[in-house]
Amino acid sequence: MAEERLLWEDLNEGDESISSGRTITETDVVNFCGLSGDFNWFHVDKVAAEESVFGQRVAHGMLVASIATGLQVGQMEPKIATAAFMGLKEWQFRGAVFFGDTIRVKRTIGEKSEHKNPAQGFVIYEIEVLNQDDKVVQKGQWNMLIRRKQS
Repeated sequence: MAEERLLWEDLNEGDESISSGRTITETDVVNFCGLSGDFNWFHVDKVAAEESVFGQRVAHGMLVASIATGLQVGQMEPKIATAAFMGLKEWQFRGAVFFGDTIRVKRTIGEKSEHKNPAQGFVIYEIEVLNQDDKVVQKGQWNMLIRRKQS
């Protein structure tokens, strides 16, 4: 039986949801280094990072953003009938995420607009990535394509 998901018509501006948490590990960072090719010292050099402005190694901003997409899709209720992630309207890195930090995603439904295909519509998600202290570490807008009810 297919999992029930909200369609474009079911979404109301201002609706909020918060995902479960996900702890960022050293393994996550090492794997992302290999995947992305980004081996910058502040991700991988413990000794040098201890002398940096952060005082310790930090996770890649794009790693955190990538994990946020998974939290929004897989770990948040209610589920939404997403057709496609169409892009970032804006994205800000507001704070460092350290090994051992636990992040959650807060999604607020923003502006909705029509699509040329009547089977789908656009929705702007206002996204905040929160750490374990509820500090916003990343935020911005995701432009999403959502399935619509069949006419």
